[in-house]
Amino acid sequence: MTSKPWSDALTSGLRRLNARHPWSHNDHFHSWILANLPEPCNAVLDVGCGRGELLAVLAPHVGSVIGSDIDVTMRQEASRRCAGLPTVSVVDKPWTQLEGPFDAVTMLAVLHHLDLPEALRAVRRLLVTGGRFLAVGLAAPRSLRDYLWDATSVVTNPLIGYVKHPWPSRAGVQDPPFPVRDPTLSFDELRKAVIDGMPGATLRHHLAFRHTIAWTKP
Repeated sequence: MTSKPWSDALTSGLRRLNARHPWSHNDHFHSWILANLPEPCNAVLDVGCGRGELLAVLAPHVGSVIGSDIDVTMRQEASRRCAGLPTVSVVDKPWTQLEGPFDAVTMLAVLHHLDLPEALRAVRRLLVTGGRFLAVGLAAPRSLRDYLWDATSVVTNPLIGYVKHPWPSRAGVQDPPFPVRDPTLSFDELRKAVIDGMPGATLRHHLAFRHTIAWTKP
């Protein structure tokens, strides 16, 4: 089904508005990750580390941080960003083949890129007892609740951008600096799959078109 002209116009207008006061929806959740790390936290694996923003944020708070990303350009940028941080390493080995164990495994807008059952199995294997899986993700809107959260995010997105970036940017609309993929699972479908694989996991909707997943390995 093709998009309605008014829908395309609205989307384009919102992109231009948001570009005037840009902010990173993923970076916005760095503080949530830090607040939910286990204590003590000696080793963290960040899956899909991208340009290394979260690696640099985690470095002062944990003993060692390993970043993994399938994209070679992202790995190179992450390595450059974290070159002066001796506790951070970026590896080109698939994260599912790492030995671990880790006190925390983190993912920012990554889980919907992966085979979900395989990813959950790998996380369970890599975590120590008491270790935490902390993910910030995206889901396809299907239910009325999903659409209400998305509508609220649409309204608040430029307001949050204005607070974070009050001076208008002249850069215009920019393409994302990292690979993107639309999610296919709804929030309810994802929650069922995650809780089946990780009993006791907590999933919550948030603004910025995101949700969080938190699970502690028993």
